[in-house]
Amino acid sequence: MDLDTILLECEDQMEKSVEHLSKELRGMRTGRATTAMLEYIKVDYYGSMTDLRELAAISVPEPTQLLVKPFDPGAKTEIVKAIEKSGLGLNPQTEGTQIRIIVPSPSSDRRKQLATQAKKLSEDTKVAVRNARRDANKRIDTLLADKKTGLTEDAAERAQKDVDEATKKHTSRVEEVVTKKVTEIEEA
Repeated sequence: MDLDTILLECEDQMEKSVEHLSKELRGMRTGRATTAMLEYIKVDYYGSMTDLRELAAISVPEPTQLLVKPFDPGAKTEIVKAIEKSGLGLNPQTEGTQIRIIVPSPSSDRRKQLATQAKKLSEDTKVAVRNARRDANKRIDTLLADKKTGLTEDAAERAQKDVDEATKKHTSRVEEVVTKKVTEIEEA
């Protein structure tokens, strides 16, 4: 394994951590209806846990409403159960073959909980980024210790600086994403 591979894998791991955070935050309720709130809710569909987005078309007919149109009308009751159990505090109403959900504005206490939850997710993501840095630095040290690789101390030091720069870049991206989400939660 060479330095470039270590750096690429480190960057990739950090990038995946930030993407995961963004995906998690998209599903967080802010008072404004968004399809991302429901997309990853797991529905028990014939014994298999399936994402709601694979079972139904989700749309936003109004800023505070979501409309779910199941592809299989037989899955409607399971979809309703999954939405109710999701912990989002939503109350789905069935209308014929579709499900309408009014998204109420969260109370001030709920907003504080959501902001705290978003900040906790950001801390978890920062830990994942730092773990990727630690792993990359260990691999660089291992390469340096192995005299067969011909790695110089200067090259190892530059690689570790690159890893630190990547860590700073991804940590600041985590901060940006979470700050934006917390602002959105508090203003909604």
